[in-house]
Amino acid sequence: MTADASWHRALAGAGLVDALGRTRPTIFAEMSALATEYDAVNLGQGFPDEDGPPEVLEAAIEAIRRGLNQYPPGRGTVELRRAISEHRERFRGDAPDPEREVLVTVGATEAIAASLLALLRPGDEVVTLSPYYDSYAAIIGLAGARHVTIPLRGDDFQPDAPGIDAAIGPRTRVVLLNNPHNPTGSVIEPEHLERIAARAAAHDAVIVSDEVYEHLVFDGAPFTPMSAIPGATGRTLSISSAAKTFRVTGWKIGWVTGPAELIDAVVAIKQFLTYVGGAPFQPAVAVGLGLPDAYFETARDALRRRRDLLSAGLRDAGFAVSPSRGSYFVIADAAPLGIADGAAFARRLVQDAGVASIPLQAFAPASADPSVRSSLRFAFCRSDAAIEEAVRRLRAVAG
Repeated sequence: MTADASWHRALAGAGLVDALGRTRPTIFAEMSALATEYDAVNLGQGFPDEDGPPEVLEAAIEAIRRGLNQYPPGRGTVELRRAISEHRERFRGDAPDPEREVLVTVGATEAIAASLLALLRPGDEVVTLSPYYDSYAAIIGLAGARHVTIPLRGDDFQPDAPGIDAAIGPRTRVVLLNNPHNPTGSVIEPEHLERIAARAAAHDAVIVSDEVYEHLVFDGAPFTPMSAIPGATGRTLSISSAAKTFRVTGWKIGWVTGPAELIDAVVAIKQFLTYVGGAPFQPAVAVGLGLPDAYFETARDALRRRRDLLSAGLRDAGFAVSPSRGSYFVIADAAPLGIADGAAFARRLVQDAGVASIPLQAFAPASADPSVRSSLRFAFCRSDAAIEEAVRRLRAVAG
């Protein structure tokens, strides 16, 4: 096989191109385009339709007025790195060194990409949960690594011991976790995190923990940051961002924290990806990280209320709805409606009901699980009015 053929196969395996080598659009782009075409309520892509907190927005405007419009430091502004460290100490109990253990990135997506590209060599194995956020497979493919998955099982989408033990082994270089979990809305139980950490330690694997929904955990679910799990300390890169917590997805300000030697490796890659990111947004995010506890509690409670409203509407429409304990998302199985192909049904739902979603199989393309194939992911990070209208349309179709 030629080098070009090997590279094409890697890109195709990662879902980046089709069989003819043409760039493949993401399912998010496709469903959003359909939502626009049919004037649908877009509950597919996970971005809010409300602005972030006024004090955060005003801080960005003030930063622009003050002339903070040129390249910031490569690792991020000192102000933001200190705020990230203080925020972690306040909410998670650890305080990474702002100088050596904190890196500001262009969103969590770049943090993930730079971390994987820094840590992987061709042929290494990367373990993720499945279903998984689609960019994981793409970056693993670009790195020339092999993607291995731990299936999430049951209507609460949890891993199990046999799945963990089978996936993490001698060839595992990175375990890439997402908790709270997109797309399923599950929060991984501490006992499973402990087993993952023990297996990673036994095989000297690095853990990359995507925790962007860390503040959006509902019903007292036991969210535990991976870096706090025994066995994971010292081998974990923790990733978060401003996008979901402060409703500023377009700002693309994320960060990664962890041991200095691992952060140095990520910096070496990041500087050749984007170099730096959004100068005026960095002091604004620092303001957000310092907001009082009431802000984070209110944001969480508003989403929980919308989750409940949407979940009830989906049940009334005949779906089987899984419990969502975190994130922006809820999974609804259309099998009770006689649906086996969720991807085809999602496209019909846009046209017939005027509601856009994302088929769950887009996040687990290799899965043969019938419930994965028949399920849809709906986002509840929209306004009350948008959720109410989506529920009205779903109930009308069901009736």
